[in-house]
Amino acid sequence: MKGEKLMKGIIKKYTETSLIIRILIGLIIGAVLGLACPNLTGFAIPGDIFVGALKAIAPVLVAVLVCSSVAKAGEGIGSRFKTVIILYLATTLIASTFAVFSAKLFPVKLKLVAAATDVTPPDGLAGIFKNLLTGMVQNPIKAVAEANYLAILFWAIIIGLALKLLGSKATVDVIATLSEALSKVVGWVIQFAPFGVMGIMFTNISTNGLVVFVDYGKLILLLVGTMLFTSLVINPILVAVLLKKNPYPLVFKCIKTSGVPAFFTRSSAANIPVNMALCEELGLDKDFYSVSIPLGSTINMDGAASVITIMSLTAANTLGINVPLPLAIVLSIVATLGACGASGVAGGSLLLIPMACSLLGIGQDVAMQVVAVGFIIGVIQDSVETALNSSGDVIFTATAEFYERAKKEKAAK
Repeated sequence: MKGEKLMKGIIKKYTETSLIIRILIGLIIGAVLGLACPNLTGFAIPGDIFVGALKAIAPVLVAVLVCSSVAKAGEGIGSRFKTVIILYLATTLIASTFAVFSAKLFPVKLKLVAAATDVTPPDGLAGIFKNLLTGMVQNPIKAVAEANYLAILFWAIIIGLALKLLGSKATVDVIATLSEALSKVVGWVIQFAPFGVMGIMFTNISTNGLVVFVDYGKLILLLVGTMLFTSLVINPILVAVLLKKNPYPLVFKCIKTSGVPAFFTRSSAANIPVNMALCEELGLDKDFYSVSIPLGSTINMDGAASVITIMSLTAANTLGINVPLPLAIVLSIVATLGACGASGVAGGSLLLIPMACSLLGIGQDVAMQVVAVGFIIGVIQDSVETALNSSGDVIFTATAEFYERAKKEKAAK
């Protein structure tokens, strides 16, 4: 009896402590263990379990939430979707364009390594968009099993529309209850984030040590600096222009609550449940964010577009190729389109580098060496990229909803 009471007290104390504080404690413990006893690989298991659980539940959650939201959707959803899609695409292009100027102002030369032979880049923009369109109509069961979010969104919207037209209120209510139950399960999983972060940090430190900061330090600083500027300057400016108020309370909350977990999981898919929980905390419309968040994980790719642009221009600088500004701007557009259309390609943004390099006249052999460099620094680059992309999904979802609310309030006066 005493043991049970003690356990309940510990659980209550644990859940009442701020999640961010718990994550920071897990981060410190994982780093210390990674440096002190890197061979004790058992400490990595909590990280694998946590990321695996989020990745497993996210596709099912998205499918049910989107289906339920479309079936229940009322008027006014369409205008918010238009706003958030424009924000997603515009910010990705702006981030990529800014990356051009970053790479020009702070040129970096690479130490090229052996070419990566175990990855296959997409076959240009035509190949990317062919895969995009054919992937949308993948078998829905297979789409959920393989976490193909484009297909999940497509079929969930279609089924949701059918339910809206033909489903009884009781049927729609059952789907809504199921979506709430899945959201509760996600909440339980997120409570284990500190243990997951501890395991992930242990793996990163024990595997890579601190050497990755030294060998490619300048490139890492260029990439991280560009993405931080996008996150802390460019995105807030856009939010401020639309909402006409100080954007930083919203921006910092999204970075803290969404960006930090995304940094460690390095998975936009795993962070979808975290983002949905944050949207609920912000008081957003569930029918809206349950669609806009998974959509953002597909087309809101500020970090990916920045990485593609900078890595390609760095390859050109390494080879002594002068890239005129107009061509660099074209490169940023290509990087934007590629990043938005290739989120389902294994390897993410790095595998789009050969496509962008070909625009600059750089051969496949050199381009794949650049990809290999990307994998070496991926523990940092991919973490920051995912944090920028994922936190931006919530920032712009909230901005779109608050903007449309303000428009309605102004029109009502």
